[in-house]
Amino acid sequence: MASRDEIIEKAKNSILEYDAKEAENAARESIAGGVSPLDVIEKGFTAAMNIVGEQFETGEVFLPHVLAAAEAMNAGIAVLKPEMGRLSAKMESKGKVLIGTIEGDIHSIGKDIVASMLGIGGFEVIDLGKDVAITKFVEEAKAHKADVVASSALMTTTMICQITLENQLKEAGMRDKVKTMVGGAPCTQAWADQIGADIYAENANDAVVKLKALVE
Repeated sequence: MASRDEIIEKAKNSILEYDAKEAENAARESIAGGVSPLDVIEKGFTAAMNIVGEQFETGEVFLPHVLAAAEAMNAGIAVLKPEMGRLSAKMESKGKVLIGTIEGDIHSIGKDIVASMLGIGGFEVIDLGKDVAITKFVEEAKAHKADVVASSALMTTTMICQITLENQLKEAGMRDKVKTMVGGAPCTQAWADQIGADIYAENANDAVVKLKALVE
């Protein structure tokens, strides 16, 4: 049986080698070995995706490589999801988090990782998916009585919709009933402060830590 560190390294390498089958194998090994899905995703899959992202920015790899790496990561996470659900079911819910990628933005990898991590962290997650209309955020937050409304924006052209979300929550008389969290590549703490969001999450682990601090 491989050690925890060896399994995490295997998970990381599977993404760097764009190998979906190996990512699935690493995920299965982690379950069999009792390794935390949180560690496999954060220190294995996500750490590797960050490297691929940096390589893309410097021109070392191209878009097909990024997509192949993302496909491998999704394959690994799919194997881990039942285990994450089992672990989440054992915990008392820390609160309801409504999450989605903002209107006009079809990127979902980062949002998917955050949603998975929050589930492991004990939150009840309602995932609206990608390209979510602002009105749907508001309607679903009201319908589910969400404690947190989290929006992801991966482009500077769509992050401005996070301002609209803040305003529409106010207009619906809900802003004082929910906390808002923003994240995504162009977002920063300064941006969160500027639009009045309660939390800026730099990555999935940051999101879990800050939301836990908020409810505990």
